[in-house]
Amino acid sequence: MTTTADDQREPRPAAPGTERLVSVLGAGRRPPAPGALANSAAFCWRALLKIKHAPEQLIDATLFPIMLTLTFTYLLGGAIAGSSGEYLQFLLPGIMTNSVLLITMYTGVALNTDIGKGVFDRFRTLSIWRPAPIVGYLLGDLIRYAITAVVIMAVGLVLGFRPAGGIAGVAGGMALLLVFSFAFSWIWTMFGLLLRSAKSVMGISTMLLFPLTFLSNVYVAPETMPGWLQAVVGVNPVTHLVSAVRAAVAGRWDGGEITWVLVAGAVIVAVFGTWTMRLYNRK
Repeated sequence: MTTTADDQREPRPAAPGTERLVSVLGAGRRPPAPGALANSAAFCWRALLKIKHAPEQLIDATLFPIMLTLTFTYLLGGAIAGSSGEYLQFLLPGIMTNSVLLITMYTGVALNTDIGKGVFDRFRTLSIWRPAPIVGYLLGDLIRYAITAVVIMAVGLVLGFRPAGGIAGVAGGMALLLVFSFAFSWIWTMFGLLLRSAKSVMGISTMLLFPLTFLSNVYVAPETMPGWLQAVVGVNPVTHLVSAVRAAVAGRWDGGEITWVLVAGAVIVAVFGTWTMRLYNRK
């Protein structure tokens, strides 16, 4: 009896987890369903794979913030603070906060694009934790926010920025910024579900973000503004966030500002997260 080439081949090794799956099915039991964390992590990985296959998506998270930092430091620094180096010490925590908040809008844009392609219709047919696709988006974008913050801090150190709070202060300031940005992104997910096109989401987001970021203490101290404008700046949540980050980076932990930021973030998630899921369930 002759042997064929197929008979001489070595058996292929089983895929990871196959033996456990076979034993579970053989015992008549269904494999355990993945939990909320596993579902969200899978969609987070999906968001990161998009960046892997289209790395130009990181331009807005890296090159644009660098250009913004250089422009304000060297073009306006001398006029505002007398010297670029002195202005950089004041500007960098604010420009880092501003740059991260500006790119939060892309969460809503990407979500709206996927909805337009019908991808989310498929997600809703899966037996998964209901919010997982949206939470996964936000977790993936959280990594983009971290990249932006690290890039700007690295550029600032090269230019001469010296954080008095050291590594602990910088890490604490970045962590506070990322927590608030995660909460802030829920606003744009709501717009991503509510509006009809990605251009509409970007237009509305830009219209809201620019007043929030410019009518704040990112670029200049509120004390230099007219009294009526100081009142507006004082109630701006971005002002409180910048103050908290700036204090942490300088080694002066401001408990009042940190509490304000955390409470504001929790309120944003409670309001816009609930609204987002209600729209998602009805979409």
